[in-house]
Amino acid sequence: MNGMADSGILRIVAISLATLLIGLPAAWAALALWYQIPGNQFVKVTAATLWLMFSVGMIFALWNGRATAGIAAFALAFAALLLWWHRIPPTNERPWSDDVAQMTSGRIDGNLVTLSSVRNFIWRSNTDYTQRWESRVYDLDKLRSVDMIMSHWTGPAIAHMLMSFGFEDGGYVVFSVEVRRLKTGNYSELGGFFKQFELSIIAADERDVVRVRTNVRGEDAYLYRLHMPLTAIRSLFLGYIDEANSLIEAPRFYNTVTANCTTLVYHMMNRIVGHLPLNYRILLDGYLPGYVYEVGGLDNRYTLEQLRELGSISQRARQSGDSANFSADIRAGIPALPP
Repeated sequence: MNGMADSGILRIVAISLATLLIGLPAAWAALALWYQIPGNQFVKVTAATLWLMFSVGMIFALWNGRATAGIAAFALAFAALLLWWHRIPPTNERPWSDDVAQMTSGRIDGNLVTLSSVRNFIWRSNTDYTQRWESRVYDLDKLRSVDMIMSHWTGPAIAHMLMSFGFEDGGYVVFSVEVRRLKTGNYSELGGFFKQFELSIIAADERDVVRVRTNVRGEDAYLYRLHMPLTAIRSLFLGYIDEANSLIEAPRFYNTVTANCTTLVYHMMNRIVGHLPLNYRILLDGYLPGYVYEVGGLDNRYTLEQLRELGSISQRARQSGDSANFSADIRAGIPALPP
């Protein structure tokens, strides 16, 4: 009797595990169909529903003595869906939203870098703006600093990271890893797992890319001066250009976790520095300043809380408006780094 009871328990445990092995991939596949199958909402709902009905049928077969047939049929269907999934290509040719319609590229000639498609929009609201894409030349010998700007739009854990490079003449250029949205599309964290967006790198003027977040969208932004050797700052600047050029040649999908504004920079910095440990704050990028502080990348004369308070730039940005001194205004009160 005990043996029969044990056998029954083992069978239930085995079937339960097999149910998970079908149920979890089935849920992922339903979302993949919803986000990627061509067609209108009716087509998407129909495809996802039929897939879920099939998956439930295979689970039903598991629990009714046809485990081998159920698992085999699901495995074949899921393999076919994975084949379709992996053949969905990223592209740079779609009707993009105006603010990501162009992608920055860079050409290096000795110490001079020419950046094409530098964004310098005049923003009046999210839907009212003057488009300006410019070509600018920067002298690497005059590169002096890099600042990390974290802009929070939905609580403390999530932020967008901007890297602003400063030059001897007081000018700045910001690199931003952007989600390429369609003209009719909105950003979705969940969609970012399912090839809904491509990836791009845009260089922009601070009065564009910072001001639109603080003054137009009402985001909460903080500026941190990064404590890095000039050689590393130069390498990071050139790393952005390499990544931007490569995305033009070979498009990539954005991914909410593995290919976003933080992970791309982490991989660049890891190549430059060579010993950056992995940490959960690379994914929960709103907490990234704490990570950077711990690895020695911020001004250690102050606590992290003091640096956050000193670097709070949203109010200063709103007071500065579209002033020609915007970059200096938002840095007022932030102590310079020690030599």
